Amino acid sequence: MAAGRVAAMMLVVIRWFRVAAVVEAVSYLILLAASVAKHAFGNGAGVTVLGPVHGTIFLVYLLLALNIREQLRWTWGTIGIVVVMAAVPFGAIYVERRLVPPGAGRTPTPEPEPSAEAA
Repeated sequence: MAAGRVAAMMLVVIRWFRVAAVVEAVSYLILLAASVAKHAFGNGAGVTVLGPVHGTIFLVYLLLALNIREQLRWTWGTIGIVVVMAAVPFGAIYVERRLVPPGAGRTPTPEPEPSAEAA
């Protein structure tokens, strides 16, 4: 029973990683836009607010990546790619699409029972 609970928990963590990857990528793009606004218009309020927000989102993304590393059989080199790609706009989405297997983090759908008429 404990093994099933751990497997279910890993599905949830992988699902959260997928969400965190998209949120991290979007927050990074918004932070870059705020940085451009700061230098172009002299308005640094966006960077002051969004910098710590994005930093927190990045740390959550990194912690989730470390949590799913063994489940997805990622090497430390792959974790390095995950970190580097987070510094590229939309790189985290690339990681989510290319390094996380398509079905990982999704609850498997049960097979329909064969009907009596099919027999």
